[in-house]
Amino acid sequence: MIYTIGLFILAGLAEIGGGYLIWLWIREGKPFYWGIVGGVALAFYGVIATFQTFPTFGRVYAAYGGVFIILSVLWGWGVDKKAPDLYDWIGAAICLAGVSVILWGPRH
Repeated sequence: MIYTIGLFILAGLAEIGGGYLIWLWIREGKPFYWGIVGGVALAFYGVIATFQTFPTFGRVYAAYGGVFIILSVLWGWGVDKKAPDLYDWIGAAICLAGVSVILWGPRH
């Protein structure tokens, strides 16, 4: 389980960080190489996900979606200095519950 969570976090940081660098390049006029580094980080995100042990692509990416929502709330708090409100936390908790059902729900 620690391996799975670690991969989710690593992939989330690559995806969010890569997207953030591209955002800074295009929206805030940072040098073009910020966008290139962001694109490389996004490519790493795609590779990192393949190391998950779950057998299906769709299930892994659905779970990543929920984890990324939680990480995005935390990113906004830590990097953008925008404190999450009650509804951000409620939404993140719902996503975490959904991820748990998708990954560990009983299968036939």
